[in-house]
Amino acid sequence: MPSEHPLAPEPFLHVILYEPEIPPNTGNVIRLCANTGAALHLVEPLGFAWDDHRLRRAGLDYHEFAQVHRHTDWAACRAFLGDARIFAFSTKGTQSYQHVAYQPGDALLFGPETRGLPARLLDSLPATQVLRLPMRPGQRSLNLSNACAIAVFEAWRQMDYCGGEGPLPDIRPNGILC
Repeated sequence: MPSEHPLAPEPFLHVILYEPEIPPNTGNVIRLCANTGAALHLVEPLGFAWDDHRLRRAGLDYHEFAQVHRHTDWAACRAFLGDARIFAFSTKGTQSYQHVAYQPGDALLFGPETRGLPARLLDSLPATQVLRLPMRPGQRSLNLSNACAIAVFEAWRQMDYCGGEGPLPDIRPNGILC
């Protein structure tokens, strides 16, 4: 399973799953983070055993390439992230995810699949940092791993796919080396 990488480069982005419940979703997010260079933070309690075969199958062979940090609770996760800007994704958000100017070191927070983020946590953040993904009227929510992918790729796009491969530049337009 994923392990912490003490010598890994500083991630461009942090993805936080607050009390995730469904192993395949978490496995998919492990794969997403491995492929983009984002660090994954899991806030306990988890709704599954850490060695769940469904988690392993969804993460395929990407476990060793992902930076995964487990935190005993929200306070421990916040302390670990220091002064990182945290953007919570919620159907209760009033700000569009695409109207944020993401920066290296930002954290994207997602709640449990069946209940979303608790009101007390959402209320602790500025309203401008509680974001919403667009959906058709009358729909409840998107799948957790899909929502993570949309948000991570928007943030990564804004950072010119820092650290990505292919014909992408190694230096961002503002001169920051990736």
